[in-house]
Amino acid sequence: MVTEVQAATTALRSPRHLALRLRPRWIGVGLLLAFLSFITLYPMAMLLYGSVLSSAPGLPGHFTLDGYRAVFSARNALVLANTVGIALASTAIGSGIALLLAWIIARTDTPWRGKWEVLVTLPFFVPALLTSMSWSMLGNPQAGAINLVWKALTGSHEPLVNVYSYGGIIWANLQYVVPFVFMLTVDAMRAVDPQLEEAARMSGASQRRAIFGITLPLLTPAISSAFLLSFILGLEAFETALIFGAPAGIEVITTDIYNSITQHTPPRYGEATGLAFVLMGLMLGFIGLQKLFVAGKNYQTVTGKGYRPRITPLGRWRWLTFAICLGGFLLTSVLPLGQLLVGTFFKFYGFYSVKMLTLDNYRAVFGDPAILRALGNTAFLGLFGATAVMVLSSAIALITTRTNWVGRRAMALLAWLPWLMPGIVLGIGFLWAFAFLPGPFDIYGTIWALLLANISLRMPLAVRIMGTAYAQLSHDLEECSRVHGATWWQTLWRIMVALTFPAFTVGWVLTLFGILRELSASVLLYASGSEVLSIQLLKLWENGYQGRVGVIGIFMIALILLFRWIQLKFLTSRVGSI
Repeated sequence: MVTEVQAATTALRSPRHLALRLRPRWIGVGLLLAFLSFITLYPMAMLLYGSVLSSAPGLPGHFTLDGYRAVFSARNALVLANTVGIALASTAIGSGIALLLAWIIARTDTPWRGKWEVLVTLPFFVPALLTSMSWSMLGNPQAGAINLVWKALTGSHEPLVNVYSYGGIIWANLQYVVPFVFMLTVDAMRAVDPQLEEAARMSGASQRRAIFGITLPLLTPAISSAFLLSFILGLEAFETALIFGAPAGIEVITTDIYNSITQHTPPRYGEATGLAFVLMGLMLGFIGLQKLFVAGKNYQTVTGKGYRPRITPLGRWRWLTFAICLGGFLLTSVLPLGQLLVGTFFKFYGFYSVKMLTLDNYRAVFGDPAILRALGNTAFLGLFGATAVMVLSSAIALITTRTNWVGRRAMALLAWLPWLMPGIVLGIGFLWAFAFLPGPFDIYGTIWALLLANISLRMPLAVRIMGTAYAQLSHDLEECSRVHGATWWQTLWRIMVALTFPAFTVGWVLTLFGILRELSASVLLYASGSEVLSIQLLKLWENGYQGRVGVIGIFMIALILLFRWIQLKFLTSRVGSI
């Protein structure tokens, strides 16, 4: 009997049996690595190839460095200065406002704190293209609603505001920087142990000195990470610079890349790809600086000893902080969205009279086959794309955080790489990549090209969300399940998937939002028949149909608010059931 058991054990451990048992794992890991390489390494490699080729994608040419020589010119030095300066100004101002709001909501007795925490974040979920267009209608020097009211009240012939300026671009960027930094810092603000501040007060420090000497330094990792990520968002901003910068002759790297391809004959692909590498280099350099800034320092404040965040009573000043939150909400949400809604009922933008009231904009939008086709394409990309991203990201996160399988480190790196590729850069990379695919796989200009670009762009955040969820699960749960006779698949489905499903839904909704608002990659990859709503919005805007833009915008915002409400209700029910 012992001999038979030993023989069976030896057979199970034989190389042939191990190969058969592990073959599905190897196949799965190999397929994931191949797919990740296709949506990250392949477009990056083709981007490099295109930067030194003299011809357009898919055409014969010769190798040259003319594209890089064109990058290093006085004109492009100004473009680079504009890019960094606007991103830095937007991030610095926005971070200051966001930290003030985080302190008000997390650490004071301001009325409606819970409601403000949701309302402050709403502008982040509205597509940047819509926000830019609505503020262009509000702040246009000649026909903007704000300037029309100002001239009517004061009799002035000069506009009060002009959004076609550096200030206009920075203001539009603030609509996203403030809620983004707020979301990344408000929980960290709550996590600071109030005993540290109380110790500072007992030592004679004032309230302000305790905040600036204790609270803010302890928040350095959260603040620096939020600052870096928002700065990267500023570097890759496209819609705001296109809407506000183009009429004023202000160019940044993203709009210069776009113009190099779409506004010149023949397109300047070499210069565009060279600028793309400059942008990627900037982002990588600032990521390295942020890591050096926080390296080697200890910021631990959360220990095994329980505590509650210290709520500062403001007395009568709490109504001032309430007014700050209310004013910000009215200015960044109600005013621009109200402009979009009102504009849908008038024949011509800027002519607001009873005689101009009409429903023609609604009839034109819902009777336009191109817009309805774009709606179908957007729905497909949003629903199918978000699901595909989350399923793939869940598998990648599971392998990279819960196993020691060969290839997991390479998988984690490939999933992170798209962080370095803004949408406009990734669009150029896929433009070159798809041009060299063989005939049976020719997908350029199809909806599948947009799908692959969106998967690549949304993968890093989704993997980060699911990786955090898996990392929070104890290995004891899996071991207990296996001890009680569950198979690996049963453990995966009933334990791992069930416990991380809330994170999956959050990631799905955020991915959906990202796909709905995406423009920078799509504008280079679409063709007739594969347009999405963001492309149709840009076309209508360029042709002067602001009323129709408002109709599509209100429809998109209604969908976004619906999914946002479902997300918040789901999270509330899950937290309440724990």
